[in-house]
Amino acid sequence: MKIALYGGAFNPVHNEHINIVRAAAEELELDKIIVIPTAISPHKRTSMTASGRDRLQMCRLAFSGVPNAEVSDYEIKRGGISYSYVTCRHFKKLYKDDELYFIIGADMLRIFEFWKEPEEILKCVTLAVCAREDKNALGADIKNFTKTFKKEIVAFSYVGKSVSSTRIRALAALGEDTVKYVPESVRKYIKDKNLYALPELRAVKKYLTQERWEHTVRVTEAAAEHARGAGVYEIDAITAAALHDCAKYLSENAEELSGFVPPKGVPAQVMHQFGGAYMAEKVFGIKDENILNAIRFHTTGRENMSRLEKLIFLADLLEDGRNFDGINQLRKLFMQNIDDCMFVALAHQIEYLKTVGENICPLTQRAYNYLKENYGK
Repeated sequence: MKIALYGGAFNPVHNEHINIVRAAAEELELDKIIVIPTAISPHKRTSMTASGRDRLQMCRLAFSGVPNAEVSDYEIKRGGISYSYVTCRHFKKLYKDDELYFIIGADMLRIFEFWKEPEEILKCVTLAVCAREDKNALGADIKNFTKTFKKEIVAFSYVGKSVSSTRIRALAALGEDTVKYVPESVRKYIKDKNLYALPELRAVKKYLTQERWEHTVRVTEAAAEHARGAGVYEIDAITAAALHDCAKYLSENAEELSGFVPPKGVPAQVMHQFGGAYMAEKVFGIKDENILNAIRFHTTGRENMSRLEKLIFLADLLEDGRNFDGINQLRKLFMQNIDDCMFVALAHQIEYLKTVGENICPLTQRAYNYLKENYGK
């Protein structure tokens, strides 16, 4: 038989996971695909993670209609960090006379040499890979792989779309619908079990216009999706992003700002960041100073910003609804290096303020100068 293993956190499973399995089964003429949710993923230990039981059940719901697909609880029962080489050994013993494949995306192929015991994996299985968004890059990835490992690899033509479990978690945290990204059975399971929910943050919506709430949701998605690359806990990113504009439309006499003392010398258009930090602490009960500072400086920046502060500043500036000259370059930098992106973003902001004749907040200028001095820009 031709059998493929397909592992992942599936936190949660989504439509692209299902599409990849269907495409692999058809093109590779597989007799069986075994879907294996991890116990603890070695690559994703800072995310908001549903229990193994819940992820297993969501996979069973999602793949119930896929011919020849079955869901295995091997890694969840085994517990601990789920290393692929251990799993591949296990299934090779079970199916020693069969042709065994291991399905991965091009993004994982790119870093395969850094996996634990990659050579051991390749003794047990043949990698089956599909492109993620950019199919033109896959050829180079395969060439690099074969040069490094001197092993055959199988590619199938499906090109994965831009859907991430991280985005789904961010939407669920804010009570937004996930119907575009997951099967109905999984959407209902997430909702009924209240998975990933942070209900205390949903109250932000009543303080915002619909347009501003939609912006907040997009900022939260961007912050969550870049959190791991920035070295930030996902829950901190989501919390700070959800609250970053909470005081945007409050008057200085609002009850929520009772006791708030506005800082002197700050332009009116950025005052909401300080009011937001005050409100986040007094109304929403946030005590973590790093989260409060990410809200407090999300518009101006400041010198010596934390990783979370930079993340929220850039997520606010570069969320999918924004559009200005140079934004695509900044979004690429955001993916690659948060400090480089921060420096270019601050330079862009200062230049823009000069062009339109607005005053540059001293905090913004100091933030730019700090990066220039300390990172050799």
